[in-house]
Amino acid sequence: MTASRVLIFANGMLPDLEKARGLLQGNETILCADGGTRHAMALGVIPAIVIGDLDSLADTDALRLSDMNVPIKPYARDKDETDLELALDYALAMKPGAILIAGALGSRLDQTLGNLSLLADPRLHDVDCRLDDGVEEAYFCRAFSEIRGVPGDLVSLIPWGVSVTGVRTEGLRWRLSGAVLHPEKTLGISNEMLGEYATVHVETGLLLIVHRRRK
Repeated sequence: MTASRVLIFANGMLPDLEKARGLLQGNETILCADGGTRHAMALGVIPAIVIGDLDSLADTDALRLSDMNVPIKPYARDKDETDLELALDYALAMKPGAILIAGALGSRLDQTLGNLSLLADPRLHDVDCRLDDGVEEAYFCRAFSEIRGVPGDLVSLIPWGVSVTGVRTEGLRWRLSGAVLHPEKTLGISNEMLGEYATVHVETGLLLIVHRRRK
């Protein structure tokens, strides 16, 4: 099975449902990680499958899934992976060009950090994989990334684990040219977009891009 784009609903927060609706393109394969089903139901989309230990799947949603003949892939609660990791593994087996994970930010810091860590998986090197709730998006730049938004959008560049070298940016208020960003420093926090797109290049390291939209 292959898919050009997979959208996974996780069981975190979606602060603005209408902005989250804008993430839908209409041709993606929808997966739900356990309680993330509630977001799909709220947006009126039918998942291709629900994956997880089902400890946060509401009974009403389970009944609706049954009525719609949506398959459920259950796992034991005593497992080594989060429901989102299981859903991401399932998505990667589909060999998609892009994976978008909604509802993976906010609520619990440990879960948010764990969700971000999933994006560092080497298997995602050639896959455009992002966490996005419609307000903020987060993803890793391994060599080159383009950011699309509007003037005034906030963009933070955060080195992941080790220093990131050769950081060059275009289209941001405070331009970097061959900079080194260290994980214990805050040089890359709270930059601003000057136009509708900006670019980031890195030479070595893994750079987390957090893009907060103004509208």
